[in-house]
Amino acid sequence: MAKRERVVRMSVEQPLWRALTVYRLLTMVYAVLLFASAYKRYPHPWVAAGYLAFLAVWTLATTSKVANAASCTKGFLVADLTVAIVGIGLTPLADTHERITGGGPTLPTIWTGGAVLGFAIKGGWRWACFASTFVAAATILIHGGQPTQDALHNVLLVWVSSVAIGYVVEVARASENTLARALEIEAATRERERLARDIHDGVLQVLAMVQRRGAELGGEAEELGRMAGEQEVALRTLVSTGLVHPSRVSSDQSRGALVDTYEVEEPGADDGELDLRTLLAPHAGSRVSFAEPGTPVPLPVPAAKELAAAVGAALDNVRKHAGEGARAWILVEDWGDEVIVTVRDDGPGIPAGRLDQAEGEGRMGVALSIRGRLRDLGGSADLVSVPGQGTEVELKVPRGRTQ
Repeated sequence: MAKRERVVRMSVEQPLWRALTVYRLLTMVYAVLLFASAYKRYPHPWVAAGYLAFLAVWTLATTSKVANAASCTKGFLVADLTVAIVGIGLTPLADTHERITGGGPTLPTIWTGGAVLGFAIKGGWRWACFASTFVAAATILIHGGQPTQDALHNVLLVWVSSVAIGYVVEVARASENTLARALEIEAATRERERLARDIHDGVLQVLAMVQRRGAELGGEAEELGRMAGEQEVALRTLVSTGLVHPSRVSSDQSRGALVDTYEVEEPGADDGELDLRTLLAPHAGSRVSFAEPGTPVPLPVPAAKELAAAVGAALDNVRKHAGEGARAWILVEDWGDEVIVTVRDDGPGIPAGRLDQAEGEGRMGVALSIRGRLRDLGGSADLVSVPGQGTEVELKVPRGRTQ
């Protein structure tokens, strides 16, 4: 039984959530102690005491909400920011105007930064801008529209720091996705190598032996050997290229990378893109060689299927008109703005005017099965044939116009 792939988890942003949890607790304690040390200076201390009591209960009750990105919902972030802004708005009711304009702290003090940082870690720098703007507006309003230099300094510090942290989180998240994909490819490569060893030690050797013995015995056994040889080439090509459909990258609740069981995308849906190589690789055999780029050749699913069908039609023509012994070559080229697939054979070639004659007789294989498909995709199909030197069909599909 194959060994299951070990699950690997890592999250660059998870330490930020833990730091935010500690920050909220420490700044809550700081706000309470700051009030306790100067409560006699407040003309209405019961307002401050009531708010700070609620702030303490809120902070302790919502500790689990800032444990990771999954539990920190948009609704909670809005509620948390509301608590901070309400605290700023209640400050003039609890303290004197002279103390506020003189640089006195707001009721939540630096606890407000935790609410803004939650937006930054959850949604990036744009969310941080959104939350910081509300905090800045509330701070300016309690100063009567004329904030002190210290107040402006604090607002700017919260705004810049939250935006910077939000940007770092976005970069870290993109790096995690890249690393997750790299780990997935590495795991798939190891599994493919294991399968290749098993197949090489068993199936491929048996097929090669059947091919040799069939050639030696002749007759019906020779045909059986030829078929075994074709299957050996096709299987060897599949094992060596390892063409598989892209798998979905799963993620854990903290949005860290996760490499686990692979879930194969079915090519039946018409949404998204499909690697053209996965459709053309099965054509490879003892008489058909397949050359491909080392990287995926993505095309919209309908375009990839139509292009693969045109290649299949070209190979059918090789088998029908070039003879059973003819060899064919498939070459896939990805030029970024267009994809080119060339199908070439070493058959006798097509006499001049034969295609026009066939079309006039109602045989529309090249006209419809090949050129018609490419025309519908906004591409082209060029056929070059020299009698005695084979035929070459060049299929071009522009990327920007495929649907």
